Amino acid sequence: MFKFKKEQKVFTIGDVKIGGQPGELPTVLVGSLFHEGHKIVKDKVRGMFDRKSAERLINVQEEMSERTGNPCMLDIVGETTEALIKYIDFVSEVTDVPFLVNGAEASVRVSASRYAVEVGLQDRVVYNSINYTLTEDEIKSIREIGLKAALVQAFNPSNPLPDGMISLLKGQGTKRGLLERAYEAGVEKVLVFTPVLDVPAIGFSARGIYLAKEEFGLPTGTAPVGVIGRWGKVESFGRYAKFICRGGAVTLAQAMGANFIIYGSTAKARTIFPVCAMIDAVIAYNARVYGIRPLTRRHPLYKIF
Repeated sequence: MFKFKKEQKVFTIGDVKIGGQPGELPTVLVGSLFHEGHKIVKDKVRGMFDRKSAERLINVQEEMSERTGNPCMLDIVGETTEALIKYIDFVSEVTDVPFLVNGAEASVRVSASRYAVEVGLQDRVVYNSINYTLTEDEIKSIREIGLKAALVQAFNPSNPLPDGMISLLKGQGTKRGLLERAYEAGVEKVLVFTPVLDVPAIGFSARGIYLAKEEFGLPTGTAPVGVIGRWGKVESFGRYAKFICRGGAVTLAQAMGANFIIYGSTAKARTIFPVCAMIDAVIAYNARVYGIRPLTRRHPLYKIF
């Protein structure tokens, strides 16, 4: 366990605080809805879905958040602007948690984000995402909309190693980094996201979290769970192997300083929240050695023991 030398920023998005030194705030857990292959979606183009099932999934995540002390957000994924707007309307009606606007194309997430701001949801919106495909038109649109929070992806196609993630964010030579360009777009609350391409690359992502927080002091996280489901041999190790390995993946990310975890479908909430809460409590207890105390009484250290 450790304390970052760089001062660590804390942002408030909706009612959720995110960031800080290990042990100060619990890991924010982000469940996905309406993603590719999600069975509750009946028509991904028009945004038709099973409303009762969607509400049940949201309620389960909120229940686990309340029981553990780990704050939650939703990653709303849409294929089209029409679909994404319908999803945003639904989510904003049934819950107060912040949400990521995750469009398949920049035009989709820009249009849906504009709608969310127009109907008064700006404080809850996180644009997902600013990445290596960022264009000047997208920067202009984000600035015009007035979005203040965004996920900035550190995926570097020319160098997927941790140092490549940092160079993409920071810039190299005459090439401006994604962080500078995000600030140019008017983003004030940057959430750095380190990518996971496959199971072995979880280590790259975890190391990237540590390097990014030490370099920039920004809230940083990853999505280490989904790749476990694509690991063909995991089920050969027994009935519970997939659940155990998911727990191991999120634990590694938390131990390296992750402030948020996008854990995939909200259906996984019951198995993800308890392990993350336990690790948060362990980290917070050890952080006392560095003079760090939790910034909230709702921390898992106080909730689960």
